[in-house]
Amino acid sequence: MSEAAAPAPRPFSALLHAQRVWDTELPDFDPATAPSAPLPLFHAWFADAVAAGQPEPHAMTLATADADGLPDVRTLLLHGADERGFHFASHATSAKGHQLAARPYAALGFYWPSLGRQVRVRGPVTRCTPAESHADLHARSTGALAAALTGTQSEVVESVAALHRAADTAWERAQAEPDAEAPTWTRYVVEPAEVEFFQGDARRRHIRLRYRRTEAATEADAAPDAASGSQTAPETDGWTRELLWP
Repeated sequence: MSEAAAPAPRPFSALLHAQRVWDTELPDFDPATAPSAPLPLFHAWFADAVAAGQPEPHAMTLATADADGLPDVRTLLLHGADERGFHFASHATSAKGHQLAARPYAALGFYWPSLGRQVRVRGPVTRCTPAESHADLHARSTGALAAALTGTQSEVVESVAALHRAADTAWERAQAEPDAEAPTWTRYVVEPAEVEFFQGDARRRHIRLRYRRTEAATEADAAPDAASGSQTAPETDGWTRELLWP
């Protein structure tokens, strides 16, 4: 007896529209209870994502612009979040490194679907010191060091075999020389000018709370919008909080 034929794959559109969004109970978020600055809330939400079992909660998208002003985006890992800003690292000679050298501004996006939450960050980008970049690289795994020592990021590689040969050589060096230098490895900081927190809601009553860094608050900042009834919280700790329509 011949084996039954494998079922035909479903059309892409059918697969796409069959997917569910937030097919789980989502937490509540009362923006009135939010802290006066975004960093404590980010730390709290990150801890919630870890506790909820969200895979790779430190993964984020990084958006930059190229020499023509066209957007570019990729996924990488968060290396820190403190009063200075949101930290990540890469080679200064990579595509993103060149883009940030020419246009030192970026946007970050975090998405934690297990909680229906997003965090968006925008602001200028600065380079950390060489000592900080060195410490960043050597605080990570042997694999991370090997990756940093492999080839020239974003350049064309001739074949998969060439990639494997370079990677194997880099692994051997990383294991033999755990303090090996990767001169172009650079730690960057996005200094947030805006941070938005998004809490999804099954009935689409999504909560969006935006923090804007401001020079000085005015009376108008705290006045409700007569047309929309929205309220902007007065500046505290250098930040103004705004509730946005979803």
